[in-house]
Amino acid sequence: MTSEEGFRVPDVCRIVGISYRQLDYWARTELVTPSIRDARGSGTQRLYSFQDLVSLKVIKKLLDTGVSLQRVRKAVEHLHSMKRPTHRVTLMSDGRGVYEAHSAEAVIDLLQKGQGVFAIALDQVWSDLEGTLSKRRRAAAGGS
Repeated sequence: MTSEEGFRVPDVCRIVGISYRQLDYWARTELVTPSIRDARGSGTQRLYSFQDLVSLKVIKKLLDTGVSLQRVRKAVEHLHSMKRPTHRVTLMSDGRGVYEAHSAEAVIDLLQKGQGVFAIALDQVWSDLEGTLSKRRRAAAGGS
């Protein structure tokens, strides 16, 4: 999915599996800000891109596995600095830095150099989100 389809806050919360309070906090602290449209006063809504959903899902997965918010912030900063799409990349950390692994050999190499703190396959996050969105579209269209 590469189109810049916008996702409103209630949908983002359901798709990613987080509460409104979490999403609001992450937006206010600029962990992940909506890249399509941020809220501008009363009556406006945040609008998140698919790439924002990937970032949010990565954050949720890392927090669910016990990674500290400080390390999550480093991972998200790295994720946002990447020049290419995030799929086909494993994001890893050794506790000091955040690295991209573009192959199974690179993952093994990084693990052999030190203690891995986390590793998350971004293509799996991407695929999971695409599957979730496809199911939601079929359900909305009356399909199964």
